[in-house]
Amino acid sequence: MTLALGSALALFLYPHSITGVLASRNRNVIKRNMSALPAYSFLLGLIALLGFMAVSAGVKPLPGAKAGSVDSNTVVPLLFDQQFPAWFAGVAFAAIGIGALVPAAIMSIAAANLFTRNIYKEYIKRDASHAEEAQVSKIASLIVKIGAVAFIIFLDPQFSIDLQLIGGIIILQTAPAVAIGLYTRWLHRGGLIAGWAVGMALGMWMLYQIPNAATGRKHFGGSAFPLSDFGFDSAKTIYVGFVAVAVNLLIAVLVTLVLRAMKTAEGVDGTQPDDYFADEGDPRLEKERTTPDEVVSST
Repeated sequence: MTLALGSALALFLYPHSITGVLASRNRNVIKRNMSALPAYSFLLGLIALLGFMAVSAGVKPLPGAKAGSVDSNTVVPLLFDQQFPAWFAGVAFAAIGIGALVPAAIMSIAAANLFTRNIYKEYIKRDASHAEEAQVSKIASLIVKIGAVAFIIFLDPQFSIDLQLIGGIIILQTAPAVAIGLYTRWLHRGGLIAGWAVGMALGMWMLYQIPNAATGRKHFGGSAFPLSDFGFDSAKTIYVGFVAVAVNLLIAVLVTLVLRAMKTAEGVDGTQPDDYFADEGDPRLEKERTTPDEVVSST
């Protein structure tokens, strides 16, 4: 339960999720997509049932990268290959390929944009033109794609899964600053930074303590932390990100109270209330498209 909740919270904090939102034409597009999201989630549940169907049909996965191991990712493709006509299996294989390419493309584009705008433009070449930024983004996007393929080919697939879980724990530590920051400005920036630092440190420590019995790896073997290590008389586990972000938020609140008692300056917030209601056709957006690059960047 904690894994499902923590992963769901982390999903919308990833930069590639924000890319789709910022690329939408207006707020109505986002509203329509959000209204259809429950139906999409229901379909994901039906896809998960294919795993149970494969178990019932007795499908055996293909051998894994290491001797004596199996690649469980091949179960569903083998199910289609063994239980359905060739033409239907072909359509299913194409759908699996497309289903993998679409999110991969969005992730690589987001990673390329982050590198170009926040590293290349900020620290390497501040006077880069729009054409040069686009070229650097294309190269960065290609490198990310090649790196992703290299992970699948040369590393244990189980490690890729563990890396995804670790990434969710890391990105989840931005929840107090990013997600909660959309609803309230009460938390002090110093408290948010302190909470993030403590949450990251605790999350990494907990991950380091988790072994992987299947691969024999002693550390970073998953994201399920035994409650017994916290002193509880229980065989159950808890998602590392859930604990880390809870401590993160607690530290953020406590440090905020301390800093406010000390009357520490909170910094300047450059946004205005009506900035959150800018939409397609807003005259300010039309004006900012013709203003210097730093204005467009801040928008």
